[in-house]
Amino acid sequence: MTDPHARTRDSARPEAVAKRHALGKRTARENIADLCDADSFLEYGALAIAAQRSRRALDELERDTPADGLVGGVGRINGDCFDKAHSRCVVMSYDYTVLAGTQGYQNHRKTDRLVEIARREKLPVVFFTEGGGGRPGDTDAALVVNSGLEVTSFYTFARLSGEVPLIGINAGRCFAGNAAFFGCCDITIATRDANLGMAGPAMIAGGGLGEFGPEDIGPADEQAAIGVVDIVVTDEAEAVATAKQCLSYFQGPIADFRAPQTTNIGDLMPANRRMTYDVRRIIAALADSDSMTELGATHAPNLVTAFIRIAGRPLDVIANNPRSLAGAIDSAAARKAAAFMRLCDTHGIALLTLCDTPGIMVGPEAEKTGTVAHAAQLFIAGAKVNVPWYAIVLRKAYGLGAQAMLGGHLKRPDFTVAWPNGEFGPMGVEGAVTLGFRRELAAIEDETERAARYQQLVDGLYEQGKAENVASYFEIDDVIDPAESRRWLAGALGS
Repeated sequence: MTDPHARTRDSARPEAVAKRHALGKRTARENIADLCDADSFLEYGALAIAAQRSRRALDELERDTPADGLVGGVGRINGDCFDKAHSRCVVMSYDYTVLAGTQGYQNHRKTDRLVEIARREKLPVVFFTEGGGGRPGDTDAALVVNSGLEVTSFYTFARLSGEVPLIGINAGRCFAGNAAFFGCCDITIATRDANLGMAGPAMIAGGGLGEFGPEDIGPADEQAAIGVVDIVVTDEAEAVATAKQCLSYFQGPIADFRAPQTTNIGDLMPANRRMTYDVRRIIAALADSDSMTELGATHAPNLVTAFIRIAGRPLDVIANNPRSLAGAIDSAAARKAAAFMRLCDTHGIALLTLCDTPGIMVGPEAEKTGTVAHAAQLFIAGAKVNVPWYAIVLRKAYGLGAQAMLGGHLKRPDFTVAWPNGEFGPMGVEGAVTLGFRRELAAIEDETERAARYQQLVDGLYEQGKAENVASYFEIDDVIDPAESRRWLAGALGS
């Protein structure tokens, strides 16, 4: 008996596969085989072909358009760590060896079918989106869809947002409708050679906007810097490994973890309050070994958003980065933090804030970016969070920026503790003295005497806002040895 699926396998198309490998890339089925547990992937619509029967021979379509350019189905991911119920996922991949990974009539129908399964069974979705967008050559579809706009896939896929985790992976070129799906995903991963845009070269030229090569449009590093791509990786193998790691945080706790040595974690914080430090080292030192995955490292670098695990339990982290804008919150950072808060709250992952901020960026240039609106959205996102929320003030907690980082006020998190060199106030102490004691200082004619009085006032406000003093008024829950931070977190998460 002839196997009708033989023509869908990579082995049936050696020239197309060789061409793909010559570009240093893998086929759709190779990526899915790497992503899914062995023998777990059940493919849907494998025998579909492009809707071009009115202009091409059937055997030609079967040979050149297997699965209509979209390989999709249900498989298990990370099944070695999670049971079947928590490891089942919908996986879809455009096949660039089939009509440049374009979106055809039948593969849109397959997308809708798999999206409905994901919605009904509450399954995460991993989507490899490489491709050139809509396909004008599907002439059979014109009998059913004339305008090309009565396509439901964009509605059905977008509706999944907030219902199940969506992870997008892109290697190579991703334009138009393919890019729309990528942008709908909660976590976006792209290889360094990827290009992403809402139109490819032909559409741009057709619109009279100039002639460009694919590599000129939305390179990955550029898209990462503005927040379109969350994680840039070297190749598809790293992309798949990263997707599996990201997905695992949504799948739940793991039993097998390695606890770090946190005895000297306090040494990562400089004694000099004016010196910067790498907050990522602190995050990694708190977390289970090798459990940290950062999103948006080059976008709004003044704020770090990352997944970690504490004693095997997933935890989302938002941390100010004093190496960029001194950890102040600008519009980009506010948007980034608010989106991450919504993501973790939607999918039930607890949240940790590591606060070290002088406040929200101010001034005419900052306001041109819409700081008022974006900072307000951060407050709104924080007020809506329902998952457990924990806060550790590493050093500075000043003004509206600190309040936004802490969900609105010091007692909003389930616990708010500080490291010994924590400092608090309605604004930075130097600014508070300059603003609040302007007349007094101006009245002192002798410069040396004025400078001494200024320093005296700064020192007084600093002492007033020191963590231990603030804790004595029970405005925060405790001042802790940095080495105790992980114990606080593990204890809270364990409840």
